[in-house]
Amino acid sequence: MSKEQIRHLVEKSVHEDGLMDTGVAGVKLFRASDPVPCAPAVYEPSVIAIVKGVKEAVLDGKRYAYDSSQYMCCPISMPVEAGTPAASHETPLLGIYISLDTRVMTELTIELESVAGTSRLHSDPAMPQGFTLARWDDGFTEALLRLLQLSQSPADTTVLGEGRLRELYYAILKGDAGSAARRAFGVGNEIARAIRYLSTRLSEPVTIEEIADQAGMSRAVFHRKFKQATTMSPLQFIKAMRLNHAAMKIAGGKTVNEAALDVGYVSPSQFSREFKRMYGQSPRQWGQAAHPSARLA
Repeated sequence: MSKEQIRHLVEKSVHEDGLMDTGVAGVKLFRASDPVPCAPAVYEPSVIAIVKGVKEAVLDGKRYAYDSSQYMCCPISMPVEAGTPAASHETPLLGIYISLDTRVMTELTIELESVAGTSRLHSDPAMPQGFTLARWDDGFTEALLRLLQLSQSPADTTVLGEGRLRELYYAILKGDAGSAARRAFGVGNEIARAIRYLSTRLSEPVTIEEIADQAGMSRAVFHRKFKQATTMSPLQFIKAMRLNHAAMKIAGGKTVNEAALDVGYVSPSQFSREFKRMYGQSPRQWGQAAHPSARLA
């Protein structure tokens, strides 16, 4: 019943395609009524809960589809391809996007681990640590409903929004995605810290040794743990992050040269070669096509 109430609240609130603010920082509703093939995107630390339809994401060549039976939790920044290939005007995709605030998630994770001790929650071993599909358990469903019900009163949203969002974060940490989220935000989150460091320096030359130093690991140990968390080697990850960000910038209206410079490429020819190798199109061809999923990841 609670999940049906959530779907009703979203349907009542969102009447046009795109993202809509809820009044709670980092929480948005979205709607998509056109089928869009998966295209380059970057998932920032977030949870995406679908209430109607199916959403898809491709990570390192593996395709994941999720609907109202599972929510997606991405506790670290990840280069993916995302789309809404099954959306239509008859059955639009409807969902909720929840940004994961690093400070609050870290506080909650450390507090929870200090009380509960070693985590008893286990993630699916077949899933990478940086990307998890989790079932809608009662805790998550009830917390999400209580958060969305605030939209009916601006005063309630202002006074209670932060607390209700914290309650939802807590439900995520205790649910199926809790193990992956704790690894990203708790003690020993060296890989997540390294990725945050890298994500703020995409336009700068960064070496693997420099990032490994940020994580306090040797290059070999860092490479192994990084691949466990993301399915990619550090070099593959850096290239994918830069090219995905560039593709999104081009889709958003930037010129090819502007996008290349923004993500650290000094050679336009090298950028074009690597872009075409990754996406099968030149940056110019990419810019001439419409890629709405790059704007609604």
